Amino acid sequence: MATLSATRRKRLDTQGLVDVDDATLASVGRWMGLAFGVCATLAAVGTALALPLFLWFLVPIAVLATVSPVHPVDFIYNHTVRHVTGTPSIPKRAMPTRFACGVGTVWMLATIWAFESGNTALGYGLGGALSCVALLVATTDICIPSMIYGAIFGPTKPCSAR
Repeated sequence: MATLSATRRKRLDTQGLVDVDDATLASVGRWMGLAFGVCATLAAVGTALALPLFLWFLVPIAVLATVSPVHPVDFIYNHTVRHVTGTPSIPKRAMPTRFACGVGTVWMLATIWAFESGNTALGYGLGGALSCVALLVATTDICIPSMIYGAIFGPTKPCSAR
């Protein structure tokens, strides 16, 4: 049985997963970053190739991840992969993570604008940084936009404490 370290628990709490028990998070752990890994990879490819049209493909994904508690990649995982792996569903994403996806949406639009306006250097910088921030959360559960959310609105509290 997988365990959840105190450090990882704190990082996932920062993303708003305070109402999800440790056993669930530990058993679905390696899949929690899948959505961010997919987005980081696609953003990195679109940025490296300086293809705004490719990056536009990510915008609806980011918008859906902002407005829905289920990230589109989590939806795919929850209805396919988890049945093969025997792991539980990825929990619904809380407001800090959805805020992070909203930040990612605006960031992606700025990257697209930079490439489309001919400012390729800015496009590479913005897209590269976006990819790195998404990769950071995918690999370490450190979500900088979720930290910003917590600094603005305060830490997410469990439902029982609200």
